[in-house]
Amino acid sequence: MAVAATLVDRAGRHGVANAAEEVDRRLERDEFFWLDLHGPAEDELRAVADRLGLHPLALEDSLEFGRRSKAEDYEGFLFLVVFGWSPDHDGLVEMHVFFSERFLVTVHRDDSPGLRDLEDACAEMLMAGTEPVLVLHRLVDELTDGFDAPLEEVQDRLEAIEAVIVETPHERFVGEILDMRRRVALLRKVLGPERDVFGRVSTGLVPVPGMTTDAQRYFRDVHDNLTHLMEMLDVARELMTGALDVYLSAASNRLGIVTKQLTVIATIFLPLTFITGFFGQNFTWLVRHVDTWQAFLVLGLGLELAALVAIVLVFRVRRLF
Repeated sequence: MAVAATLVDRAGRHGVANAAEEVDRRLERDEFFWLDLHGPAEDELRAVADRLGLHPLALEDSLEFGRRSKAEDYEGFLFLVVFGWSPDHDGLVEMHVFFSERFLVTVHRDDSPGLRDLEDACAEMLMAGTEPVLVLHRLVDELTDGFDAPLEEVQDRLEAIEAVIVETPHERFVGEILDMRRRVALLRKVLGPERDVFGRVSTGLVPVPGMTTDAQRYFRDVHDNLTHLMEMLDVARELMTGALDVYLSAASNRLGIVTKQLTVIATIFLPLTFITGFFGQNFTWLVRHVDTWQAFLVLGLGLELAALVAIVLVFRVRRLF
């Protein structure tokens, strides 16, 4: 049995205990319906496919997930693989769609936010006599629009990171940026082919049952939305590259400052080390002449202080600190 099955027809939305038997009843009524299967078992999906006369190749495609977006025209129906936004670990819901002028069947494993509200909206559309192809459009348009908000959040977060990373180039920002880059790369991988698919659908290269000239305009709008999403992904990728460059530049600058400070300190102590090392030698002249406290102050402490002052003055003149 399916984990969840929902059927939408002109009467509204209904829970389905046995999807295959319910499909038989809906087909007898000869009214368009939408059957949504969330995590169906293989035997139940095969039973539904048998009732609807779906092609075996389309059924096999629907049994395996992890596919790229595609559109296949079969005799009497269209098979689509489309993607929407999901709040799970990969941020995607893969949806397999069977569409004809008699039915719309969607199969997915991940939960899709807003799908229940969409089913209610489509039920109202059917009650108002809307063409079935526009119900298909409403579904794919809703899935496409679901990517807008997450991508805008990614862009806003990247801009915020870039503003902060100049002053505090912390490594945690790099991990966050790399995580976003992996997600953006995954979205490009699925949305690029989907844009191409709806480019073919909107120009009539892929036949869609019940497609009209007016409905074709709606699908062109879906293609435009997908193109816009790809542009947002390109902007996000450029922002990530820029943020990483800013981090590397800021980290390099901080390393240069620290290195400069350490060099100044080492340079200051270098002459002191030389003087103490020189006077630490057991030469006869040093032993004979540095034998009073005045000589100790002049040749011992005095030379070291003079060297220290000289080094500091040189650094000040050259503005090294």
